[in-house]
Amino acid sequence: MKRSLLILFCLVWANTAMSQIRLGQSRYSSSKPIDIMELNYSKPQTYRIAEIKAVGLSTLDENAIISLSGLKVDDQIEVPGDAISNALKKLWNQGIIGDVKILVTKVEGEDISLLLDLTERPRFSRVEFTGINKTQESELRDKINIRGRVVREDVLNTSQRNIQKYFVDKGFLNTEVKVAQVRDTTLPNSVKLRFDVDTKGKVKINEIRVFGNEEITDAKIKSKLKKTKEHARVSVFKDVYSRMTAAGPSDVANAILYTDSASKEDVKSYINKNFKLNFFAGSKYIPKEYRNDKDNVVNFYQTKGFRDAKIVTDSIYSFGQDEINIDLEIEEGQKYYYRNIEFNGNFIHPDQVLRAKLGIQKGDVYDREKLEKRLNYDPQKGDDVSSLYQDDGYLFFNIQPVEVNVIGDSIDMEMRIFEGPQVTVNSVNIKGNERTSDHVVMREIRILPGQKFNRALLVRTIRELSQLGYFDPEKINPDLRPNFDAATVDITFELEERPNDQIELSGGWGGFFGFVGTVGLTFNNFSIKNIGNFDKWDPLPVGDGQKLSLRVQANGRSFQNYSISLTEPWFGGKKPNALSFSFNHSVQRQVDFFNPGNFGQELGFFKITGATLGLARRVTWPDDYFSISNSLQFQVYEFDQFGTSFGLSYPTGRSNSLTLNTTIARNNIDNPIYPRFGSNVMLNVAMTPPYSSMNDNLSPESPDEEKYKWLEYHKWMFDASIYTPLFGSNKLVASARAHMGFLGSYGNRIGIIPLERFVMGGDGMTFNNFALGQEIIGLRGYENQSITPGRDTRGTADPDPFGGIVYNKYVMELRFLVSPNPSATIFVLGFAEAGNNWGSYEEFNPYDLKKSAGVGARIFMPAFGLLGVDWGYGFDPIPGQTRRSGPQFHFTIGQQFR
Repeated sequence: MKRSLLILFCLVWANTAMSQIRLGQSRYSSSKPIDIMELNYSKPQTYRIAEIKAVGLSTLDENAIISLSGLKVDDQIEVPGDAISNALKKLWNQGIIGDVKILVTKVEGEDISLLLDLTERPRFSRVEFTGINKTQESELRDKINIRGRVVREDVLNTSQRNIQKYFVDKGFLNTEVKVAQVRDTTLPNSVKLRFDVDTKGKVKINEIRVFGNEEITDAKIKSKLKKTKEHARVSVFKDVYSRMTAAGPSDVANAILYTDSASKEDVKSYINKNFKLNFFAGSKYIPKEYRNDKDNVVNFYQTKGFRDAKIVTDSIYSFGQDEINIDLEIEEGQKYYYRNIEFNGNFIHPDQVLRAKLGIQKGDVYDREKLEKRLNYDPQKGDDVSSLYQDDGYLFFNIQPVEVNVIGDSIDMEMRIFEGPQVTVNSVNIKGNERTSDHVVMREIRILPGQKFNRALLVRTIRELSQLGYFDPEKINPDLRPNFDAATVDITFELEERPNDQIELSGGWGGFFGFVGTVGLTFNNFSIKNIGNFDKWDPLPVGDGQKLSLRVQANGRSFQNYSISLTEPWFGGKKPNALSFSFNHSVQRQVDFFNPGNFGQELGFFKITGATLGLARRVTWPDDYFSISNSLQFQVYEFDQFGTSFGLSYPTGRSNSLTLNTTIARNNIDNPIYPRFGSNVMLNVAMTPPYSSMNDNLSPESPDEEKYKWLEYHKWMFDASIYTPLFGSNKLVASARAHMGFLGSYGNRIGIIPLERFVMGGDGMTFNNFALGQEIIGLRGYENQSITPGRDTRGTADPDPFGGIVYNKYVMELRFLVSPNPSATIFVLGFAEAGNNWGSYEEFNPYDLKKSAGVGARIFMPAFGLLGVDWGYGFDPIPGQTRRSGPQFHFTIGQQFR
């Protein structure tokens, strides 16, 4: 009886427990069926974990998942209890589990076996896009990098918002993005994610209306909205005309804006007076740019004295499907002026010195932007108040302008100064120069340990490092670590190297002359010392700042040029004395392409072979932007049936030239590729010995073979370039250039020689002109060599020398930086230039110039140098013609100086 009651009790207990607590159905399988016992939640018990297993995993590691749960074998836990709940939370919080259950598979006494029954979230295998182009897709893939991440709603929503933001920033305000998930059968537990993008077209700004402005015109305010421009369309005219009647005029402004009735003449008058088409500026609406532009408007007001100016309200509302209107309401406030300006805390410099350096007088219009520049840093002038202190070691100098009194339209200012101690440079270090040797960088650094801190020298160092061309000028960062107690500063120049070796490859078909090609290699950071160290080869030995150039040019058999040059910028290693050597061999041939029997036969040639040895050094007077270079050049001219092409009376012969070249230059531009400010001025003089004064047998009647056996001349070349940023912009720059040259003789015994003359017109590239023994001068808008005296008489019985002996050229360019990226620096330009070339000083007239204008673009790539294309229109006829030159395209390689 007792035994029967015991069996019955066990069955009832088991059935009750199974019906009360069930933690879930398991996918766990075994060769033997395993009962999953249900436990009574009202009576938790303590167990030792004897075993933990996990099922339902496809890509995740079982041991890793068990570890993440926080449960371990031999742990004492209450079942049910907090340990189980915490384990569930931990697994959920990982974000990689879609569903999880913790099941009990076995209980033996105080031991319990647990099973983690999981559903693993799928992962994104790849992302696809529809409705966009390849460029947009490439940029979006960089922004949406979710490959391999688990599928979660927050990831999908974030990606969707990022895509919409990307297109909103480009003016597509109505962009719609739909997300679709597709099972990827090629990978386990994976899905493909597809974004269907519908940009709906760009939202343009139909009109910007300004209210509340009395002192500043609408046009001026709109000009400060740099990236937010209204769009004017011809369809507006048509709409107004079509809805007008012949009745008398009402409000003409309303007729334009709201299509009320008005006479056609009144509307035309209003349009001509007030309506301007916006052809060049984009009219897309970009919220971020719009916010910046509103700040620009307020800042502009403050530069005009309107200290309290603000935009009270701005309204953006739809105007058609893809257009909006913007209304700005401005509260200008009162115009203020400076009254009393006092200095407080200054002991080193008296008030009158600081006031003179500040450059702001009582009664001047209040201008907060100018005040900040004159106090702290004025990049254009560099002689602000802070420069007085920081150029003398007072690194901790600080000046705070405080408005102490505002009465009516007048403001009293107090300049509160903290001078601080005089700081000494403790150490100077460099960082980021992986290819360039330390000594090459350190020799360009002007601010040195042991010196007083000097801001001007710090700025100058940044310029010198930029001029090297080895580092990205935009990323040269001087990291200053001052120590106030010790009155010292540690300086680290953080650099980012960029490729600076260049390869020049160009080619084309030259008509009768055959294939035209150029191959050039320039290694700007070459190292002779490291030739034996193959670790420094990249692809040639680098690191010591030497420059090695190799160049081959060819135009079939008609023209070849071979040149090699090597420059050591710090000869001796102690001073910036640049030693250079170059060798050049050129040959120009006359080839018969017209007679079938003699096709390809050489009819004559002109060869120049020369070598140059030069030494250049920097000087410190009148200032340390000057340099002087001297070089000695020896050249041999050989010609066969070619002399008459240059105006010689004999076709075959040989001439020699020994020339001393001296160049005085001053260069303080900030960037060699895209200068923003500074100037580059250069005077070059080339002189040969006066052989005629040493030979009494020479006279004007002497044969040309004797007069030109040794060439005798002096040649003067002047070049000047000035760069000025416009409207405070680092992107818009005006460039003004002037060039002139003169060729002279030492007397009448020989006169001015027929060689070394000036050839003008076209792109200014020697390669395209094939002109040996001549100075090539470009003039866009005209064909190559077209503005050159003697052109029409070449090859006659009594030929005139080909080329001018005096030239003038003036250039004005407006440049805009499109991309400052060091891997592809791009800028566009508009130009106007004028020049001429004269064959005698009697004909010289500096006002008789050939004029042209046009547009162009430049791209600088480290591997290829500066490449450019120009379209120019010549307004004047070339010599011997009556029609103006007209439009011309020009292609350039490298920086054109003349």
